[in-house]
Amino acid sequence: MRDKSNPEIERVGVYVDGFNLYYGLRELGRRRFLWLDLRAMAMRVLRSHQRLESLSYFTATIRNDPPAIERQEEYLAALASVGVQVILGRYQEQQVRCRACGHIRRTYAEKQSDVALGVAMATDVAIGKVDAVMLVSGDSDLCAAVHAIRRIDLERETKTRVITAFPPRRRSESLRLVSDAWFPLGDAVIRQSQLPAVIQTPDGAVYRRPPYWN
Repeated sequence: MRDKSNPEIERVGVYVDGFNLYYGLRELGRRRFLWLDLRAMAMRVLRSHQRLESLSYFTATIRNDPPAIERQEEYLAALASVGVQVILGRYQEQQVRCRACGHIRRTYAEKQSDVALGVAMATDVAIGKVDAVMLVSGDSDLCAAVHAIRRIDLERETKTRVITAFPPRRRSESLRLVSDAWFPLGDAVIRQSQLPAVIQTPDGAVYRRPPYWN
């Protein structure tokens, strides 16, 4: 269903795989591109006939690393201040044994974020909130969510466009094949879509780019 006030406008929901994007940004420019303004980035890649209907960022809260936790909290608060919906999963502790020496080390695996992202996309399509979904990820696991959208469209006799934006240094042939359109997030878009170094909200809150990300 198109926007009834203007049937030529395509309502787009943007769904960002934070984990996948983070590592792409790290490979692109180490830490200096991590203070990314997702809303500005989305507006740069939307076409003139498209309207940003919603923007959601899916990630997990860091554990057992106080400086990293502080940086993440600052960034997530900054994103929320510019209208990004932040949806948190979790990291689950795992123990990995070295086959050579038998030493056991502790590591963490991200849980729930991909599932939450897929459910959000499918739900927004099912309730007619969006005409198109833009998935920012290179994770082939999310093909399942695209297939769910196709089934919803079949039942509702609608057609939802699925657009995949691959983060820097990330790509999935499986996602490309199930998408209606795809494109890489170019270096220039990333560089030009950074949040201000200092953000001050109308209610007096202040968020600053972590010095470690300079």
